[in-house]
Amino acid sequence: MTKEIFDIKSEEQFKSAAFEVFKHQFENNKTYRSFCDLLYIHPADVQSIAQIPFLPIQFFKNRKILSSKDEIQEIFTSSGTTGSITSQHFVTDIKLYQESYLKGFAHFYGNIKDYVVLGLLPNYLERNGSSLVFMVNDLIEKSTHIDSGFYLHNLDELAQKIITLNKSGQKILLIGVSFALLDLIEKHQFSLKNTIVMETGGMKGRRKELVRAELHLLLQKGFGVSEIHSEYGMTELLSQAYSKGNGVFKTPPWMKILVRDTEDALTILPNKKTGGINVIDLANYNSCSFIATQDLGKIYENGTFEIIGRFDNADIRGCNLMVL
Repeated sequence: MTKEIFDIKSEEQFKSAAFEVFKHQFENNKTYRSFCDLLYIHPADVQSIAQIPFLPIQFFKNRKILSSKDEIQEIFTSSGTTGSITSQHFVTDIKLYQESYLKGFAHFYGNIKDYVVLGLLPNYLERNGSSLVFMVNDLIEKSTHIDSGFYLHNLDELAQKIITLNKSGQKILLIGVSFALLDLIEKHQFSLKNTIVMETGGMKGRRKELVRAELHLLLQKGFGVSEIHSEYGMTELLSQAYSKGNGVFKTPPWMKILVRDTEDALTILPNKKTGGINVIDLANYNSCSFIATQDLGKIYENGTFEIIGRFDNADIRGCNLMVL
């Protein structure tokens, strides 16, 4: 089944795989099975993807979400404030994660060996268990370029590296958390070519939060690029969606976004309506592939989607399915 996941080429293939994964997880994931039972939903009753139950993402904070009896190879953990409960994603097959992000990157950007990969992820590097650091570290290794690497607080060294590589015409992937990218352009201004500047998320408590358009405008000006790319992923997923500009994301063929009603979590909304983001990530074969996140967004006719914000007091009432 896991081989079929990454060979999906059509909507029908996706639906067929999603039903198979749902059945597998219903039968092998105790937490997910209990959740489905509370909703009185059985695989035999499900006729469409929209009818599959989406597990509230908060369950990753206090349950072991597993659909496999295999040995756990990695535990990815979310970042959190002091004293807060963090999510844990137990991964029994790390090769599934590697195949997902490598094929996902290739799907949107081509061969990783064509790029020098520069990682500016200070807050992630300063803790253990980050799935993002795991991915970027592997991209750095797979790029095989001597200039690829992580940067922590050595922004002057990073700036010089970017300027030198830019002059040589080398393709660059600069992937960084928003506050660190802003720190960099406050010290140095660039006029870059052949460079993808990719932000991976918000300010993580380091700076005032900015709306996406304002953030991207600052980064475009500071780096001298026409578009800012973005990565949409999270601890609880093994796949990523990417935006090549304007905050509009596309998913790889084994990942799909649906939008749920904020007042009735079992109702899936039509395109262009704002609601809670539900994610189907078939790479999550050994945990749970059907997740109701705390993000708010909308889907467009061509299947692209946009993240608009998050639920207020998300930990308390992020998904009203939690009352079950």
